[in-house]
Amino acid sequence: MAGRAEIRTSNSALIAMIADEDTVTGFLLAGVGNIDLRRKTNYLIVDSKTTVKAIEDAFKEFTTKENIAIVLISQYVANMIRFLVDSYNKPIPAILEIPSKDHPYDPAHDSVLSRVKHLFSTESVASGRR
Repeated sequence: MAGRAEIRTSNSALIAMIADEDTVTGFLLAGVGNIDLRRKTNYLIVDSKTTVKAIEDAFKEFTTKENIAIVLISQYVANMIRFLVDSYNKPIPAILEIPSKDHPYDPAHDSVLSRVKHLFSTESVASGRR
């Protein structure tokens, strides 16, 4: 189909994580972790010592890698780099904001949810004209 983004599946597509230690550990135990030949991981553990620059760099790295299909990011971490998350507009890798143990999920700050709401409000206005 024309216009569809394709994921290269020579080996497999990965899920990347940017989150607190407990969240990343849970996903690593589920088998999400990967270390490539250059000893680069597909996750970043964010704690009180992690700089915003390190989070930005990890986000940019994960969203430009061809073997990553989904980037899971804790919503409170996404809020630290909201300008990057909101400006990201490619379909692959998909950016999904998730809650963490210490920070509840707030749908008002979810970039995917706000785009969906905007899409449906635009469609309802367009369909009302017919």
